[in-house]
Amino acid sequence: MSTDGQPHILAIGGGSFVPDGRDGLAPSPLLRYALDLTGQDRPRVCFLRTAVGDGAEHIAQSYAAFSTMDVEVSHLALFPMPNVPDMRGHLLTQDLVYVSGGSVANLLALWRLHGLDDMMREAWTEGVVLAGQSAGALCWHVGGNTDSYGPQLRPLTDGLGFLPYSCGVHYDSDPQRRPLLQQLVGEGTLPGGYAADEGVGLHYVGTEFVQAVSYRPDAGAYRLEPDAPGTAKETRLEPRLLAAL
Repeated sequence: MSTDGQPHILAIGGGSFVPDGRDGLAPSPLLRYALDLTGQDRPRVCFLRTAVGDGAEHIAQSYAAFSTMDVEVSHLALFPMPNVPDMRGHLLTQDLVYVSGGSVANLLALWRLHGLDDMMREAWTEGVVLAGQSAGALCWHVGGNTDSYGPQLRPLTDGLGFLPYSCGVHYDSDPQRRPLLQQLVGEGTLPGGYAADEGVGLHYVGTEFVQAVSYRPDAGAYRLEPDAPGTAKETRLEPRLLAAL
């Protein structure tokens, strides 16, 4: 848990891990930032790959990536059944919970089916740092847009709502993302919120956005607010640049 006792969320637009040059992945500075939020010398980290169906290859890949850091790592899977006997107890003993990308629609359905939505909220309020990218960033918000239903993006409006905002991910790498999110905020389908380019994380303390962080000097974060009827105002927020690992 975070040593300051406050609830933290780091919502990452993309780029939690980077290629390590050996057909694997290495943690990016964004993941180090998430770990630093715990204030622990050797944080207990639990990762979830629900959004990609708990595939064995994905789980092995995550263990390999986290093994390069000084952490005590575990995972929580739901297929074919939960892999820990007490999911709530396991989550509440963690310092950081990290959620991968994939299908946010499937993730939300499965979490609700197993009661993980309530467990995650309890862990967050108790000071467990929550982090994730793409689906693992969207899920904490009211909603955003998603390719969960196919290559043509569609609105997502039933996120967990821990954060009372919309969220945009992959904002500079997928040309569908920016105009659709602006449309959804402008027409009132989604509330105003925040968006992140690749390599950018949105840091919230409680429900307050406190800063954006990035390891890419050219990347940005954005605040979206309803403007004239049917339109949205977008304001660029300059991220704090993180040092390379």
